[in-house]
Amino acid sequence: MTALRSGHSAGTDLRPALGAARAHLGLVLILFALAALGWWWTSTRMQDMDNGPWTGLGTFGWFLGLWVVMMAAMMFPSVAPTVALDAQMSGRMLAPFLFASGYLLSWAAAGVIAFCVGMVGSYAVPDFEWEDAGRLLTGATLITAAAYELSPLKNVCLGKCRSPLGVLLGSWRGGRFGALRMGTRNGAWCVGCCWALMAALFALGVMSSLWMAVVASLIAAEKILPWRRIATYGTAGVLLALGVMVLLVPAAVPLTIPGSRPM
Repeated sequence: MTALRSGHSAGTDLRPALGAARAHLGLVLILFALAALGWWWTSTRMQDMDNGPWTGLGTFGWFLGLWVVMMAAMMFPSVAPTVALDAQMSGRMLAPFLFASGYLLSWAAAGVIAFCVGMVGSYAVPDFEWEDAGRLLTGATLITAAAYELSPLKNVCLGKCRSPLGVLLGSWRGGRFGALRMGTRNGAWCVGCCWALMAALFALGVMSSLWMAVVASLIAAEKILPWRRIATYGTAGVLLALGVMVLLVPAAVPLTIPGSRPM
């Protein structure tokens, strides 16, 4: 009888844990659903807008809105475990959504910087031609992104993204503002980890669903796969190969060149 009572008590004690596990699984599924919705929305908005490498960014408001949805589509699957961990630690219903909002806020700031750089570049070099300097810049950007993959800064930032528990414990803040602040901090580490891959996306065609999917896959592999070194070196190898191919055999890379058909 005592054994039965203890077993019943143990089963009762497991119920909160099972409920929390279901809630965290539901949160992850919500983030994946939002990512899928983001993919659908961006693919419809970017249809027939891919002008290849260094595609024009349009107006500031249009680009920033599209950029934020793109980041949600590309990043939410890989950041979902971190958001679930924050929800488990905080125990508040709104905390994970505020955390995700702060995460996107960091990427929105990165989008503002990217837009400003793009505008300065378009004014500095108004007659930018693919056959002139466009191909060289694209190849150089991809090779630079490959080199950054092996840099100490990349290693530090990726370590923060792959081990979010230490980051959350080291910068824990309670309350709604605290969740937003921690999400922004985590997003900043992610920007530091992935900015070179985003530069590669601009070089290959920021309005291309194909290259958006390729870059998102590389980001997810680096953050989620257990073989960290293999994932990092594999990403560097992909970027280096693309850079060399753009410089030497551009016809072998599926790019859309302005004024021509897709290569």
